[in-house]
Amino acid sequence: MAFDVASLKYDTAGLIPAIAQDHRTGEVLMLAWMNAGAVAQTLATGRVTYWSRSRAAFWVKGETSGHVQKLVELRLDCDRDCLLVLVEQVGPACHTNRRSCFYRALRAGAEVEILVPME
Repeated sequence: MAFDVASLKYDTAGLIPAIAQDHRTGEVLMLAWMNAGAVAQTLATGRVTYWSRSRAAFWVKGETSGHVQKLVELRLDCDRDCLLVLVEQVGPACHTNRRSCFYRALRAGAEVEILVPME
């Protein structure tokens, strides 16, 4: 059965959350948003493409930084309203130059930094 990007459940802005995860380690790298066009472009090119809400434009991950995400597999959750994007990450995923955007943790009631920027 062929996949139809219209079969996904987008929010009222036409977006769906996409969680990027390293396909080898299982590490959660980031959360971003896709619209139908970004999903289609990702599937067509193998380069993960998001929808930038702040710029109202497509954002091909790594297009300017070189920190690309190569699509390994796209997974749909049970309700079809969230995507898990298994990627091969080149360099840091976070704009703060960290491997993951999830570099802060709450431990014993305090916020602590658990990842330092990559060199």
